[in-house]
Formats: sequence, structure tokens, C-alpha cells
Amino acid sequence: MPHTIVLTGAGSGIGQLLAERLTARGDRLVLVARDDDRAEGLAAAHPGAAVIVADLAQPASLAAAVAASDLPDGIDAVVHAAGIVDLGHVEDLTVASWQDQLAVNLVSPAELTRLLLPRVRAARGQVLFVNSGAGLTAHPQWAAYAASKHGLKALADALRGEEAAHGVRVTTVYPGRTATPMQAQVHAQEGKDYDADAWIQPASVVTAVLTALDLPRDAVITDLSVKPGPR
Repeated sequence: MPHTIVLTGAGSGIGQLLAERLTARGDRLVLVARDDDRAEGLAAAHPGAAVIVADLAQPASLAAAVAASDLPDGIDAVVHAAGIVDLGHVEDLTVASWQDQLAVNLVSPAELTRLLLPRVRAARGQVLFVNSGAGLTAHPQWAAYAASKHGLKALADALRGEEAAHGVRVTTVYPGRTATPMQAQVHAQEGKDYDADAWIQPASVVTAVLTALDLPRDAVITDLSVKPGPR
């Protein structure tokens, strides 16, 4: 039977393809859009979906946006797929760069989860975080992004222990480099040529996400790394 799923990041990359797959199979989507224009686009692309207009770069604004939305009493899953990246050496990263990446990649997922948790508990649902390989290992020039993603892992680990008694499953998926617009941006920041065929395809990551979401209730995938396969 269809599930009610709240999804961030549906406008691009992994989140966009995931939204398409969920829509195609008949799930009820609640999509988070940054502004009215994006909300209109998402609503047109996913007929029947509800859209919450909320800027993840401003976590304090999420409470009012959720309160103004007509959400069901039960939510089967919250999937955090939105993210931003801004590479740079620690000596060069600005306060704004740190704050923006922490806000979108960590603080907003924490706040949105907090706001929706009573509804997730009511459905004995699931919270799934699309993290990154950078959530496990930090490399030069990735300090701010990796810090936000390491924090996201900590959030998921703590939440998993806290919510087990309420029947809520918590999953983190760690994709390696994936052929998305964000990856093209990363290559531009690194000054490298970008070949989408050299990396994981978004469909492969989406399949991993759906596997975790669809797993029978007697089990939970806590952490799932998705890495480029042998070529």
C-alpha cells in the first residue's frame, strides 16, 4: 500500500530521481522546496504531491513552515536528500561557508526531524539520511562539508538509539561520488574535467535507498555504503 514520505532535495540529483521513483509507484509525497518557484515546479512534476516551502539554509524558519502545512497524522518516512558543498582549504574557508553547509547539511535535517518525529512515531516509520563518503572520511579541502556530514552521522546514530523504543527505524546511506549536478560542481571547484560515466549513477543510489525503505519491519539497515563498482 502507498506510504507517505517527506523528502528534501527533490529538485536535483539523487533526490529528484528518488521522487520520480516514489511517485511512479504511488507513494504520497510531501516535498520541501526552497521557494515558491521551486514549489510550483515540483508540484507540476509530481501530481498529487504536497509541497512545503522552506529554506533549509534558514533552519529556524522550518517550524513555521511545517506548522502551516496540512500534514497527515502519520508519516512513514522522512528522507533527507538535500545538501550543498563548498570546497576550500581551512585557511580559506569563510564563516559563511561553514555556516551555510552546517545549516543545510546538518542543522536543518535535525530540526525537520524534530518537527516531524511525532508523526513518524505514530506510523512507526523511518528516518533516512542520504549522507556521503565524506561523512566517514575527511580529505583535504573538504573540511566544512565533511564536518557537516560527520555531524549528520552522529545525529543518525543518536536518533537511532533514542527512537528504537518508539519503533522508528533510522538509516544512513553513504554514497561515493555520484553523477549529479553537485558532482559537476565539485569537479569545477577542483579544477578537473567531469565525466559523468566515471561515477556511480544516481539510479544505483536510489535503488539502495529504496531497499532500506522497503526492508521488512523485522530488520533495519543502519548504515549502507555505496561505492563505485569495478570498471
